[in-house]
Amino acid sequence: SWCLGAALVLFCGSSWPQVRSALAPENEVPLRPTTWLPEGKLTSITLPKGRTRLYFTLKKKAPAMSVTVSPCDSPIEWGLAARTLKDKPLKSLQSTKKSTPEVWWQGPGTEEKIHSRTSNTVDTYRGPSYPHASIYILRLRSKQQNTRATVYLHEGLGPSGIFPLLPADPRVHTLGVGMTSVTLSWAPSASITSLPQTQKSYEYCVLINSQKNYQSLCGAQEDTRKEKEQKHEKKERKRRVTVWPILKEWWWQQWDTYPEPQSPTSSLTAESTGLQCVCQGTESVCTISELLPDTQYYFDVFLIDIVNRTSMAYKGTFARTHEEAQPAITTLREGELRWVTFPDRHFSSEQFFSFRPRGWQHSGLLTLQSCSGDEKVKVTVSSKGHVLTSQAVGGDLVHIWLQGNPSYLIHLEREATATDQLSAANDPGLPGGLMASVKMQTSSAYHRKGVPSLPSTLQIKSFNRLRGCNSVTLAWMGTEERSLYCVYSRKLGIYEDEAGGVAALTAPCLGPESRSDTERVLCKYFQELNPQRAVTTAVIGGLEPGMAYVFDVYLMRRWGLPIKYASKMVKTRKEC
Repeated sequence: SWCLGAALVLFCGSSWPQVRSALAPENEVPLRPTTWLPEGKLTSITLPKGRTRLYFTLKKKAPAMSVTVSPCDSPIEWGLAARTLKDKPLKSLQSTKKSTPEVWWQGPGTEEKIHSRTSNTVDTYRGPSYPHASIYILRLRSKQQNTRATVYLHEGLGPSGIFPLLPADPRVHTLGVGMTSVTLSWAPSASITSLPQTQKSYEYCVLINSQKNYQSLCGAQEDTRKEKEQKHEKKERKRRVTVWPILKEWWWQQWDTYPEPQSPTSSLTAESTGLQCVCQGTESVCTISELLPDTQYYFDVFLIDIVNRTSMAYKGTFARTHEEAQPAITTLREGELRWVTFPDRHFSSEQFFSFRPRGWQHSGLLTLQSCSGDEKVKVTVSSKGHVLTSQAVGGDLVHIWLQGNPSYLIHLEREATATDQLSAANDPGLPGGLMASVKMQTSSAYHRKGVPSLPSTLQIKSFNRLRGCNSVTLAWMGTEERSLYCVYSRKLGIYEDEAGGVAALTAPCLGPESRSDTERVLCKYFQELNPQRAVTTAVIGGLEPGMAYVFDVYLMRRWGLPIKYASKMVKTRKEC
C-alpha cells in the first residue's frame, strides 16, 4: 500500500498547481534551526563546519548596542548585518509554527553590513542602533575546524561590564628565571584597581604548559578535554567495544546554544594533561616553582570574573629554565697519580673526573685505594650516559678495566656514616671527623687484555735462622708477570719499638712516592710462570746489631698503583 501511494503521488504531482503557499504545515521543521541571541546573557554556541546565524532585535528606545564574540580554540570569521523589510509580515505567517526570522527572511527587504572581522581573540563591536532595522543577523564561521564561541549582546551606550578590562599594556613580563622557577609580572587591571579591597570578585590565574601560548582560557580547556577523550578512546579500543553515535544526541549537540556555564578553571584544576593552573587572587606578581631544569615553558595570565564566569587573556610569554649546575670535571693525565680528598663533612660529597685512553683500542686501567679507614667511598664509571660499573672502594686495591669507549666519566662519592650523622646532629658546628681520601691512577694499556695479576698473598716472611747481626733475609710472593720489586727499610728507635711503631707505617696508601730515597735498599725484577712457585727472596745487609727495622716491599707496575705488601718488623741479633 505504501508503494502504491507513492506511485499515485508521483503520477498526479505534475497536475498540481505550483503555488508557493504562504502557510506552513503544522509539522514542518526548518532546515536550519533558528537561534535567538538574548540580551544581557552570556551565550555559548557550537560552530560546526559552515556558517551559523544568530538573530536578535533591539528595543525601540535602545540608542546603541555592543556585540562581543569570544572564540575558543580557533580563529572565527564573524559579521554583523541589519535587515530591513519593506512590508511587515502577515499576521497569518506569524501565527504558524515557523520561527519569526525564517518568516521574515522570505519577505522582500534590504540588508546592510555593519561589521566584519576575523580574529582568534575577544572582539567587540560598539555602535548605534538602526531605527529601521527589522532584525539583526550575526553570522559566524570557523574556517579551520569545529569549535565553540561565546557571544554577548548588550543594549546601551556604556560598557557591558560582563568581561574584565585589560590594561593598556596587556603583556606578561618575565622578572626572573631560575633553574626550577620563573617569576612573572603584569600590569593590573582597572577592573581590580577600581574595586574596594574588601570586594573579591576577580582573580588572576596563571596557566603553565610546555606546548604553546593560549589566546583564551576556553582554548586551554578544549585541549584538556580533547586529550582526555583521546585517553578514553584508547581505553575503549583496548576493550574492543564499538560505540555508535546516537543521532538525537548529535543533533542537539550541534545546536545546543544555552549550556550551563561552568567555573572557568574547573576543567584545569582536575587531573589535566600537561597543564598547570595557579590562581593567586589579585596579586600581579607570581613565582612559579617546581619546574624542570633546561625546559621551555609557556605562561598565560587570565583575569577571571568570578561572578559572571568570564575571563580575559593577557598576551602570554615564554621562558626557558636554566640548566642544572654542571659539576666541575677534572681531566686525568696519562699515568697520573692523584689523591682525592673530601675535607668537609657533607652527608654526600662528590667529585668528577674524565679520562681518555690512548690508542685506537681505547683500553685503560683505573686503580683506586681508600686511605680513610672506615670512611665509605663509592666509585661509578660511566660512558656516554651509561653506567659501566659501580662499587665501593676500600683498603684493598680496586682494579677497573676500561675498554671500548673513547672517554670515561669517573664519579667518586663519599657517603655519610652513622658516626658522621650522629656527631653532626649533636654538634652542627663541629668541623668534622677524619678527612676521607682516595688514591687513584689511570693508565692506557695498549697491549693488555685484562687486569694485571696480583700476588696470592701480600705478607712478608723473615727467616729466624737466616737472621744475623748485620743482615736479615726476607721472602714474598710475586706474579707470573715480569715486574719490579723494591724494598724499603727504616730503623726504629727504642721508644718506637716499645710503642709498636709499626702501626704508623702500615697505612695501605703509604706508597714509594712518600718514602725517602735513602730508605730504598733494594730493587729487583722477578717473574715466575707458575703462581704456586712465584716466591722471591732478598738479603738485606748493612744493618746494626740489636736494632729493630721495619721493611716494606712495593710491587712497581707499569699500569696502576704500586702494590704495598704488609709491613714487617725484624730485629737483628745482638750477638753473633
